[in-house]
Parts: sequence; C-alpha cells; structure tokens
Amino acid sequence: MTSLPNTLLTLLFPRRCPVCDEPVKPWNALICADCAPHLHYNGPPWCLKCGKHIGDSQKEYCGDCAAHSHLYDRGRALFTYRSASASLSRFKYHGRQEYAAFYAVCMARYMGNFITSCGAQAFVPVPLHKSRMRKRGYNQAQVLASQLSALTGIPVYADWIGRVEKTVPMKDLPASERQNNLKRAFKILRNDVKLNTIIIIDDIYTTGSTIDAMSREFRNVGVKRIYFITLAIGRGI
Repeated sequence: MTSLPNTLLTLLFPRRCPVCDEPVKPWNALICADCAPHLHYNGPPWCLKCGKHIGDSQKEYCGDCAAHSHLYDRGRALFTYRSASASLSRFKYHGRQEYAAFYAVCMARYMGNFITSCGAQAFVPVPLHKSRMRKRGYNQAQVLASQLSALTGIPVYADWIGRVEKTVPMKDLPASERQNNLKRAFKILRNDVKLNTIIIIDDIYTTGSTIDAMSREFRNVGVKRIYFITLAIGRGI
C-alpha cells in the first residue's frame, strides 16, 4: 500500500522514456525496452586520465590529455556523446528531470566499481550561476547527484562551491577559449567543509575546462584527490 500513491502518480503522469520521450513501455520501467540499445556506453579502452574511449589499446592517454595537464586525478563517463546528446538536451534544458533516475541506475551499474575505487567522501555537482538557475528552475547536475547519492550512500555537497561569474556557454566556444572563459568563475562558499576525496558530477565532458576550474578551487582548500563522472563524453584521438 505504501507504493500506491506513486503508482497512481505514474498512471496519471507517465514517466517519459529518456530516448524517445514518449510514455515509457512497460509503464513502470525507466526506459522503453526497444529504446535502450540506442544509448551506447563509453567502453574501453579508456584514456587513463579523462576516460574518453581511445581506439588504440596501446595508448594510455587521448590526444588532449597527452598534450595538456589537468588538475583533477581521473574521470569516467557513461555514454558516448553522439548517442545521448538528444536525451541530455531534454534533461538539461526542457525539464526532463525524471531522466535522472534512469541515468543514476546506469551509473551505479556500469560505473559502480570506478565510483567505489575512488573512495569519495562526497559528490559535488557542477553549480549553475544564479541567473541560469532562475531561468531553468533546476541544476541538472545536482538532480543527477541526488539520485546517485540515494543509490550509493555518498552524500551530496551542492552548496560547497558556487558559480559566481556568468560565463558564456561552453558549447559556444572553441577549445582554446574555454579555460579563459572560466577564470574566476567558481568560488568556495563554505569554509567549514574539510574533505580529502570528492567526485565532481556533470552532464558532459568535452575538454575538461570546467572540471579543471573547479579542481583549482578545491586544491586551494586542501582537497587531495579529485575525480569526476559525467553522463556523456566525446571520443578521444
């Protein structure tokens, strides 16, 4: 009987499939059975730094990580960007917060060993600037972190760091300008938090500029190990 309200709510407002965006079939699933194969997981061999898939198993790093140093320790992503881009766009910009339940289950299932190996004390979602938060109404990274926290027991620290500069959306900038775009964009908001190991959570990893900018602030307050996980990532070379 305790699940009756949720059942009625699902019947009145059916969950949308994260691939086709139609009411999910069967009705109590997180994704349509026919749609699941359209999302491609980011499989090995991975870049040992950012986790991008690299075609050559003899390589240790993708072209970007071989040429540029990063301030985080290591990261991993769930899906290939091309297969998940439409789904992520609806999740991020069009109110489909319900997709996070499916994403979190997939993360826990396919990235659980990585998450456990990090030994993280907290998930830290990439923050939104307050103006974008007002416009969008929610932070997709925080929604995802909360769902994943419920499955893993790792707490979410969403108010530890803030985005204090309204930056140009990263997708609108070439790689060469992304780091400059994020200078002074983030600021530690709580001095009472003292953690050694964290996992930053975001939706998409491209060049790592956002993760690096946050990592710089966390390094300055003594965080020793910084990892990240994202929903999607491009292909390495």
